[in-house]
Amino acid sequence: MAVKSYSVLINNKINEFNKVINVDPDKSISIRAFLIGSISQGVSKISDALLSEDVFSTINCLRKLNCKIIKKSKNEYEVFGKGLGSYYAKKNTLLNLGNSGTGLRLISSIISTTPNLEVNLTGDSSLKKRNMSKLISLLSEFGAEIFPKNKINLPFKLRSSNFPVAIKYVAGNSAQLKSAAILGALNSYGTSTVHESFKTRDHTENLLTKNSKNISFKDKKNVIKICGKQPLNSFNIKVPSDPSSAAFFAAICILNNKSNLRIKNVCINPKRLGFYNILKKHGAKIKIIKRKNINNEYIGDILIKSSKLISLKTNASHYLTATDEYPIMFVIAALTKGTSKFSGISELANKESNRIIEMKKILIKIGIKCKSSNNSMTIYGGRNFIKKKNFLKVKSVNDHRIAMACAILALSTGVKIIINGFETVKTSSPSFLKIIKKLGGTYEIKK
Repeated sequence: MAVKSYSVLINNKINEFNKVINVDPDKSISIRAFLIGSISQGVSKISDALLSEDVFSTINCLRKLNCKIIKKSKNEYEVFGKGLGSYYAKKNTLLNLGNSGTGLRLISSIISTTPNLEVNLTGDSSLKKRNMSKLISLLSEFGAEIFPKNKINLPFKLRSSNFPVAIKYVAGNSAQLKSAAILGALNSYGTSTVHESFKTRDHTENLLTKNSKNISFKDKKNVIKICGKQPLNSFNIKVPSDPSSAAFFAAICILNNKSNLRIKNVCINPKRLGFYNILKKHGAKIKIIKRKNINNEYIGDILIKSSKLISLKTNASHYLTATDEYPIMFVIAALTKGTSKFSGISELANKESNRIIEMKKILIKIGIKCKSSNNSMTIYGGRNFIKKKNFLKVKSVNDHRIAMACAILALSTGVKIIINGFETVKTSSPSFLKIIKKLGGTYEIKK
C-alpha cells in the first residue's frame, strides 16, 4: 500500500534540552534477521524489529515467496523457516522492494540460488534509478539470469540458477553486496570465499556465527568461507537501536546550546560508529556507556553534550563506517566555522539519491558556499552566512537521510524550511518526528 505524500514545515529553532530517548531499531539488522530466518530450519523469533516501510517491503516479498511470518505482538515476529532453497512462487510473481536497496540486493541473491524461480523485481522511483550492475554481475556468477539483457536498473526479471555453483568473490566497500554474496553462497554447491581488502558492516556474519558449519573466518587474511548446502539453525534476536538514526539526534544536541542527550540501547558495532568517531575527533563531547554483547552485536548508551567543533576532515577510510551519515555531517560542517573537506565519497552518488549533489543544492540555498566533485565535498561553514529571511522549499527526492538532515538544519538554525515528500523518512525512522517533539522541537505537517 502506497504511503500518502506529505510535507513538514519547521520554522523555529529548538530550545536547549536535557533528555533521554530511544530511537528506532536498526534497519540493517531487522532486514537481515527476516531474510536469514526465512531460510533457516524452524521458527526464528525477532523482537523489537524496525516497523518501517523498508522492513515491511521485505516481509511482504518473503510472504509472496511462500514464507510464513506471523506478528505475535507489536514488537515480536515469528518466522517459520523451511530451510535453504525453500522459496516458491508462481512464474513472474512481482516482488516490490519499495525503497529498500538492502532488501533488494539480499533477497535477489537468495532467489538466484533457489532453483526453479522466475520473478519480476521492482521498487519505488528512487530504487529504480539506482545502478544495479554490480548486483547483476554477482547474480550471474551464481548462474542466475537477468532479463532483458544488459539492463542495469529496475524493473527486471530474475531467473534463478538450477545448479548454483560456488564463487570466489572480491568484496568492495558495499556491505550489501558482500552480504548478498554470502547469502547466495549458502545454497550453492561447493565452498565459496569472500575476500575483503577492508572490513565493512558485518551484521550478516554476526547473525550466522552460530552456524559454524556454514561460515568461517580467517581474520588475518580477511577471508570469509561459506560451505554451501549446510542447513541453518533458527535463532532468537532482539534488535538494538539504529546508530544511523541516532546520529541525527546526536547532531542536533551537538549543534544546540547547553543541551544533553542520552540515547539508549544503540548498536555500537565498530563498523557503524564512524560518525561518532569522526565527530569526537573534531571536538564533539560523545561518550558510550553500559556496553554489552547481545546476539554477537555490541550495544550501549550514547551520551552527547553541546560541543564547539572544529571543521571536519574525512577521507575514503571513513566512508565504510559512516556510509549513511554524510548528509547530516554536511549539515554539521555547514554550521561549523571553517572549511570542511570530505573525500573518498563517490559511492554517495548511488544511494537513494546523489547525496553530494542534493545536499550541495540545499546548503547553497541557505547561503553556505560549497564545492563538489564526483568524489568530494568542500563546505565553507559558518552561521553568519545563513539566510534567515527566506522561506525555503526543499524536496526529499525520496531520500530519507536528505529529509532528516534538512529537518535538523532547520531546527538548529531557525531557518524556515518546508520539506516536501517527508513520508520517505518512514522507510527507516518512523518515530523521527515523535522524538523531535519530545526534544522540544516544533513542526507542522502539510498534507
